[in-house]
Amino acid sequence: MTRSASKRADNPLISDEPTIDLVIKAQSGDASAVEALLQRSLPSLKRWARGRLPAAARGHLDTGDLVQDAVFHAVKRLHAFEPRRVGAMQAYLRRSVLNRIRDEVRRVIRRPPPVELPEDLRAPDQSPLEQLIKAETYEHYRDALMRLKPRDRAVVVARLEAEWSTGEIQKKFGMPSDSAARMTVLRAMRRLLAELPAR
Repeated sequence: MTRSASKRADNPLISDEPTIDLVIKAQSGDASAVEALLQRSLPSLKRWARGRLPAAARGHLDTGDLVQDAVFHAVKRLHAFEPRRVGAMQAYLRRSVLNRIRDEVRRVIRRPPPVELPEDLRAPDQSPLEQLIKAETYEHYRDALMRLKPRDRAVVVARLEAEWSTGEIQKKFGMPSDSAARMTVLRAMRRLLAELPAR
């Protein structure tokens, strides 16, 4: 057994230096100090964070991932951290994890959970082809409407565009009965259809 392997068996820590000393070394760019800090901090930080992430925010991110993400960002900002007491590093990392949890909760609140859409749901906007067909159809309708006599044109517009009932058409056009209004609408619609181009 080599000396370094023997040392690791006696002491499973990468470094037994005080955390404050490791932070100072890590701030000066010592990668082994960063690794020692992570080895020392991550297990207890994961235990502390377990259960703190609300269930609604756990969609694509579990607590372990969140802790690693928070620690990664904290290590990148390590140059701004001032280790003043024992436990300051753990407090700094816990604050980073809490901030990351808050960010996830805000994200969930801003963006509601996904909802499965029904297969028959149509898009609110029409495709360019649908718009073209609709425009062409409207052009045919308008041209046919303009070829009708004024009274037929008015009855068709009242029924199709204003969506008046036959009772309203009877009253507003001064027709003698509801049946007369229905017959007038039917005849005007037949004349309109006769003016439309054959399909």
